[in-house]
Amino acid sequence: MVNVGIRKLGQQGLEVSAQGLGCMGMSMGYGPPKPDQEMIDLIRHAVNRGVTFLDTSDFYGPETNEILVGKALKGIRDKVQLATKFGCTWDAEGNFGLPRGDAAYVRSSCEASLKRLDVDCIDLYYIHRIDTSVPIEVTMGEMKKLVEEGKVKYVGISEASPSTIRRAHAVHPISAIQLEWSLWTRDAEAHIIPTCRELGIGIVSYSPLGRGFLSSGAKLLEGMTDNDFRKTNPRWQAENLEHNKALFQKLSEISERKGCSPAQVALAWVQHQGNDVVAIPGTTKVKNLDDNIFSLSVNLTEEDMNEIEATFPVEAAAGSRYEAAHMQLSWVNSETPPYNASK
Repeated sequence: MVNVGIRKLGQQGLEVSAQGLGCMGMSMGYGPPKPDQEMIDLIRHAVNRGVTFLDTSDFYGPETNEILVGKALKGIRDKVQLATKFGCTWDAEGNFGLPRGDAAYVRSSCEASLKRLDVDCIDLYYIHRIDTSVPIEVTMGEMKKLVEEGKVKYVGISEASPSTIRRAHAVHPISAIQLEWSLWTRDAEAHIIPTCRELGIGIVSYSPLGRGFLSSGAKLLEGMTDNDFRKTNPRWQAENLEHNKALFQKLSEISERKGCSPAQVALAWVQHQGNDVVAIPGTTKVKNLDDNIFSLSVNLTEEDMNEIEATFPVEAAAGSRYEAAHMQLSWVNSETPPYNASK
């Protein structure tokens, strides 16, 4: 059995399992919500295997995923490093709304998450997406207060620009940046990841399997329901799919030579990026979770890494990460307005 081990995120004392579990797909995004008891059993199985870093958000469901995770934590809270997020919103019609980061919203979101999770303290509290109308100093200032009050232990931020990260970190030390990082999403390597390492901030990789494409390729499309948001993702569309299928075939050939699955090679590549990196693949199946854990035992030599990166250079995947509307709403690499302390 693979020893999952632990990794440190940031310089404030946060230690988490070397691989985490993303919980979003249990409640939304990839088809209909899964049965609660099955997901509770899955989470508890993960914890028993040593995957104790659990990632949720008030956005997932919305809100129902936090309730689910809270139920799974009963009796095992002390074994888990619990991460949740705020800032993403839904509008009245059930569509994605603009992110919010005003102080009142930060506080009300945290208090609501504590209730849904039924915990006294959140281990790692992230800004899920950046409110581009509010100076980041305002948002982080309220998060600092939550830490001082004992409601939050460590703070994080997701999909922010290097300058926003620097400004946020100056208000209160950031322990982790969450960003999409995988073999087909490598743009953060240019500026964001070097900024994190300069400041001593840990890196949490979400969608390390390319939302499942690096696990099963286009075969995943066969079982997708109409409410699976990946159907609208440009990378899964006809004009891009043939190119991306060829990438997956190359990954499959590498994995066959290594004696493991494409998913395990893709995860191992992320996990070989440094001891300050933790991947949080999501799954709703015990078998997939066990397979993901095995990736921690996959050894990639320097030669292997060079071959993989030559096969998947930056911008190797055809198509953008999100629909154009989401990209235009500054869901990634976000900046905020200047801060005027006198206001």
